[in-house]
Amino acid sequence: MSKPSILVVGTGYVGLTCAACFANQGFKVTGLDIDEAKVDLLSSGTSPIFEPGLDELLTAGLESGLLEFTTSSEAASTADVVFLCLPTPPLPTGTPDISILRSAIVQYRESLKSGAAVVTKSTVPLGTSKDVAAWLDRDDVHLVSNPEFLREGSAIHDFLNPDRVVVGSLNHDAALVVQSLYDGLPGERILCDPLSAELIKYAANAFLATKLSFVNELARICDEVGGDVDAVTHGIGTDHRIADSFLTPGPGWGGSCFPKDVAGLAALARSSRLRVPVIESAVESNRDHFDHVITQIRKHVGKPLQGANVAMWGIAFKAGTDDTRSSPALDIAERLAAEQCQVRAADPVAKVDGNLFTQMDMYDACDAADLLVIATEWNEFRDADLAQVAARLGQPTILDLRGIISSEAAAEHGLTVHALGRPH
Repeated sequence: MSKPSILVVGTGYVGLTCAACFANQGFKVTGLDIDEAKVDLLSSGTSPIFEPGLDELLTAGLESGLLEFTTSSEAASTADVVFLCLPTPPLPTGTPDISILRSAIVQYRESLKSGAAVVTKSTVPLGTSKDVAAWLDRDDVHLVSNPEFLREGSAIHDFLNPDRVVVGSLNHDAALVVQSLYDGLPGERILCDPLSAELIKYAANAFLATKLSFVNELARICDEVGGDVDAVTHGIGTDHRIADSFLTPGPGWGGSCFPKDVAGLAALARSSRLRVPVIESAVESNRDHFDHVITQIRKHVGKPLQGANVAMWGIAFKAGTDDTRSSPALDIAERLAAEQCQVRAADPVAKVDGNLFTQMDMYDACDAADLLVIATEWNEFRDADLAQVAARLGQPTILDLRGIISSEAAAEHGLTVHALGRPH
């Protein structure tokens, strides 16, 4: 039996990763996008985004003939499975904006092959499958929800090594077809209804965001009373009911998923007149943590922020990606700029246009700086030449928001490292 042919509509982080990985698994895959320049770039073997391992898979897929990119809606006429991987940015209410998704469905619905499975990968409001059915207005195609659980910076690994594959559909045969695309990969298979599949994605991200808010609160307590958050998190992480993942304090959570999904789940609850104080307090706690970080910066700069110079290592919201959406580093930079503090920032791959800060080499950013703030956990920063850092800084002080610099190693060069929730 031949493998189903796949069409991926949208070639952003999720769409491009899925297209390249499915081709790597031996499927014939077409990536469809309305951006001609982007399609030309991808067809030449160049990825517009930074994701470890993606360039290699993209090249291999193109060379094998299993992967191609197009702007033509005719690609929908031959695909057995159509993945919708389109942006659903949050509206001011927190609810995801599905207008792009709707436009794509309306544009391609007449071209769809009879019997095709139409799969939503995009994170959508609960119950969107009913809207998709109405927009399609096709009784001969079948709807499936197959949420993604890809972490930027390790998306290829996550696709090929899933903890679970969630498939939600009211059509059992269509669900089995989509599930079969992941044959040979590990992880539990979860078959359910579409709404439950959509909710699994929201619930997972809301829980992880809440866990991060909790550990950041522990770090703030340790800062106040003198405890060691590393000892505390190790102590609770050994409990199998808690586990040790997502128990590392940082500058606050951000990125393209957590803020949007937590806001979306809270908005859903409000629209249903439900109180969800745990979920909403995770957002409030995250805002408080950004306030705490600025307080720590002010403390370690040792003088008014107005006119001070701060070097900041990290612009992306996490290491391994060039994505700056809802980046904690940018939130910190914006708050410092509001107090007329001069910020010079460095990042191995991420770039930001505008006047928020001056972007430069990581060591040049340290020149005469009153404080070095480490906001993203890149290995380039972890392996920094501390002697050069010490020689360039105006004050020999580092605020390590990621806990990646050894205090002992830094002390050998006359540097003092302050880390959230960790004694000095």
